[in-house]
Amino acid sequence: LSALARLSLLELWRRHEVFAFLLLALALVVPLALARPFGASGASRYLDEVALLLVWVFSLSISLGAGSRLFPPEFESRTALPLFSRPLPRGRILLGKYLGGVLASWSALLFFYALFAASVALRGGAAMTAAMLQAVFLHLLFAAVAVALALLMSLVLSRGAALAFSGTLLAGMFFFGRDLPRYTEGAAAPVGWILRVIYAVAPHAEFFDMRQRLVHGWGAVDAAVVAVVAGYALVYAAVLLLLAKWVLERRRV
Repeated sequence: LSALARLSLLELWRRHEVFAFLLLALALVVPLALARPFGASGASRYLDEVALLLVWVFSLSISLGAGSRLFPPEFESRTALPLFSRPLPRGRILLGKYLGGVLASWSALLFFYALFAASVALRGGAAMTAAMLQAVFLHLLFAAVAVALALLMSLVLSRGAALAFSGTLLAGMFFFGRDLPRYTEGAAAPVGWILRVIYAVAPHAEFFDMRQRLVHGWGAVDAAVVAVVAGYALVYAAVLLLLAKWVLERRRV
């Protein structure tokens, strides 16, 4: 299991796209977080919000890319046949590769937050607050869910379609998930039903978003809330992996 995770991690880090995202984050996040528009220190919090949004965009792209690449290259290059011919259950192979994808996305995500925390510290702010630690923890959980979703979609769709579907679903829930119940109230019957189903089964990316608390200094949330969100993430990722295992076991190599 550890060998599969390590190989998946190294394979994903060999790709040049990850380093491109890291350089882009270095070029965009730090200047935005360090800037003081019009000389007003209070106005810089809005640039902090843009910097954190970029962290979410970059990390989501890396997480979806990591999850969607775990198995399609194996099937395209026909290396899946010797891999699955080994005396290892397919579920164990899937779990090992998934852990490698999660570790790759986590390492990039921690780099992004380290850049942001360093920029806050350089301005004289408190970087390692309880709210920051909670934000990083919840974002790591979200990345694990995103990798699992992209992995499942890559087994039932083409890689491009898997990326488009997963990205659209997660981005839509991130920006509009908290408002979906309000949208369903005035919607016509078919649309309202569809929105209710989406709200019930789609991954609630908005649960993991603490940007406003970090930017406006609202402080940490209650530990019980963090525990509930963590449980939700673990259960949701486990369900996605079980579905992926079911698909993989029935797929002909």
